[in-house]
Amino acid sequence: MTDDPTAPRPPAPAARTDDTQADDSGDPELEPAIEGESLELGAEDDEALEDDEDGPDPLAGPVPEPPPPHDEKEPEPVPPVLWESEADHLDPTAPVPRDHPPEIDPDKLDPDALKVVNRLLQYGHQAYLVGGCVRDLLAGRTPKDFDVATSAVPSEVRGIFRNCRLIGRRFRLAHVYFKGGKIVEVSTFRANPTELELATDAGEGEEKDDLLISDDNVFGTAEQDARRRDFTINGLFYDVAEGRVIDFVGGLRDLRLREVRTIGDAQVRMREDPIRILRAVRFACRLDFDIESRTYAAMEGAVEDIPRCAPPRLLEDTFRILRGGVSAGGLYLLSALDALRFLLPPMDAWLKERGPDGAALLRAHAERLDARVRSGAVLEDSVLLATLLLPLLRSPPPPVPRPAAEPPPGDDSGASPRTGGEEAGPSVPPAIEDLLQELVRTARLPRRIAERCRMILLAQATLSGQRRRRGGLASFRRHPLFQEALTVFELSVEATGEHREALEAWRSGGAPAPATGGPPQEGGRRRRRRRRRGPRPGPPSGEGT
Repeated sequence: MTDDPTAPRPPAPAARTDDTQADDSGDPELEPAIEGESLELGAEDDEALEDDEDGPDPLAGPVPEPPPPHDEKEPEPVPPVLWESEADHLDPTAPVPRDHPPEIDPDKLDPDALKVVNRLLQYGHQAYLVGGCVRDLLAGRTPKDFDVATSAVPSEVRGIFRNCRLIGRRFRLAHVYFKGGKIVEVSTFRANPTELELATDAGEGEEKDDLLISDDNVFGTAEQDARRRDFTINGLFYDVAEGRVIDFVGGLRDLRLREVRTIGDAQVRMREDPIRILRAVRFACRLDFDIESRTYAAMEGAVEDIPRCAPPRLLEDTFRILRGGVSAGGLYLLSALDALRFLLPPMDAWLKERGPDGAALLRAHAERLDARVRSGAVLEDSVLLATLLLPLLRSPPPPVPRPAAEPPPGDDSGASPRTGGEEAGPSVPPAIEDLLQELVRTARLPRRIAERCRMILLAQATLSGQRRRRGGLASFRRHPLFQEALTVFELSVEATGEHREALEAWRSGGAPAPATGGPPQEGGRRRRRRRRRGPRPGPPSGEGT
């Protein structure tokens, strides 16, 4: 996440250890075992063979393991002792008011969240369901999770629940763990530190220029907690005991108007935390709401402050847009706000160069990705990212003019960082390589995700039949990334209508015919050329064996 797509790359590529040689092309010991299975020559002869006519296989290197399932709430494994047990005796019932029907159907409330609320009330604390769960229930949607806000401070929450631990530094939270892997997040009522500082400065006759929030652990009342939140639709509380929605900020009105509106001064709220630009985009797209005019104007004015946010937070909220099945609308709004130049610089540059045709191609891919996510498919982050970067690979900017002749073996111009100077075969545009490396370096994108994304992009030429593989295309089925690469290929075919025959061939258990003339893909023996090799290590001359 940087506004400089030409930032220097780390010396070591992703998913490689420091003692791994960069140039592993053609080395049988570094290629997957499946490649050796499809060769007809002996292992000793194979060591002396040159790579196939399309160049060294860019997918022959080690494949990183897939990342663990993503959990936005819990960054670390939970010890088994923390999960709820029968000994906890937590009450999951929702009281029914005598004088009026509850404003939210009790049957739609989460039993585990009710356990948390009821136990906090038993200990004399205020406790409400809060935020997105209240918003979604009132909007007729099913909440993804249920959060609780309380007057109890984090240490008190920890003392009340055995199945609980505290997390976070900037924003201290309690997580209460239940059977089935469910987590109920409990936050203490907080005041807006910016408002408190502004009030203090006003009394002293001073004005604060920098509104960016760096600490958010100032405790307050329920009303202060509602007013410190970002948007009115997220500032609603639900009192389970009374069966009433508590609205300090006009959230019920904006739900009826179907608008995303900041709480308080829009310019101040966006400058406090520019991440709210991405959140407003996500909520507007997910709920199909409009963004209120003053809120949108404040978002435009705060775009320049995006680089001040912590890169990991920017990365996470960008991925939330992709994981939420709203990437098409989200990318459109972020592009209109000119925010992509800070979030995904290569995509921003590509869109500005390609104009409406590029925007239409990207939107087609994003819409197919969104449809797949909304159908219930759980796609790993490398697949999400590769699907949206694929249009940049399909029609990259015009290459730098080069001589018609093949470059000499030592020429590394234009080669991807991972191939260590190899020239032949498909490659990822340098801007995408730079983006992946920069996300790893500054935004803490796991190297395994970056490397898997890069390999998925490179695999598209193999799936379309545009690149031949030693041993035949069908051997690619046994590649560890075949299913992920095929998913991206399917989405691309659905978006563009191209390579349908190749896709049907893969789906039917076969492989597509090569896109250009050449030796057969399966059966028959491919002519192989011996490559020049240095002398094998051996005993000094004059010594016997």
